[in-house]
Amino acid sequence: MPEGRAGIIEAFESEEMILPSTDGKWNITNLGAVLFAKKLADFRSLKRKAIRVILYKDESKVHTVREQVGNKGYASGFEGLIDFVSGLLPSNEIIGQAIRKDVPMFPELAIRELVANALIHQDFHATGTAPMIEIFSNRMEITNPGLPLVKTDRFLDSPPKSRNEALASFMRRIGVCEERGSGVDKVVFETEFYQLPAPLFETTPEHTCAVLFSHREFRNMDKEDRVRACYLHACLRYVQRDSMTNGTLRERFGIEERNSSMASRIIKDTMVAGLIRCYDDTVGSKARKYLPWWA
Repeated sequence: MPEGRAGIIEAFESEEMILPSTDGKWNITNLGAVLFAKKLADFRSLKRKAIRVILYKDESKVHTVREQVGNKGYASGFEGLIDFVSGLLPSNEIIGQAIRKDVPMFPELAIRELVANALIHQDFHATGTAPMIEIFSNRMEITNPGLPLVKTDRFLDSPPKSRNEALASFMRRIGVCEERGSGVDKVVFETEFYQLPAPLFETTPEHTCAVLFSHREFRNMDKEDRVRACYLHACLRYVQRDSMTNGTLRERFGIEERNSSMASRIIKDTMVAGLIRCYDDTVGSKARKYLPWWA
């Protein structure tokens, strides 16, 4: 932060967050307002761009427990938003080595990356809609107006493309979001580390939605859950300059080695879906390496 009022004004002007007016005062641009507004509702063109947080009682939208609309700009209010959302989440109690501790339902880093993406990549030209965080008893859905500029199955590896480059650039520089890429690799890594179901990325005709799921035992995951996790695991391994194997997939799901056939079945289903391919099918099944379909 520059020192003194003059330095701050100069910095804001250089970032095109304010512009000089003819009467010697300053006009706040939409960029300046969306980043640092004390109250977004004071700006007519931005009042519907304040993020909404909705907490539901269970897995459906029938019973709303709480709803909150953010007031502050995205930069000045980001940390408070993440703290607020984290405070609404239930915790899972884990007992290990005689120590009882509460673990958040979703990794905070995954939440940060997905919320930042929703703010940065939204379509500001879409009217009557705003970024939204919906918290259910078994999942969290983070939705933003506008369709993505890259296909959802390439979120993890594609270079970032943003409709709002000035907004994205500033948010990156202040450390709110990932400098390179979309941060989806971090999201997938976090869900794997905590052995959560793989995140889901989907679109409607006018919106993009990212879904984080709460813990679910492997036996309770359906075929779609397992195939999605297998594909994203292969993508993550590939961008790390590595390959997926039966062994790495077992580790991802917490499957014991003696049950390697279960991992083989998932790999087969994912190949049938056209999402991964075998790097070399002349080697034994346990040693085979698998790549995303696009690699």
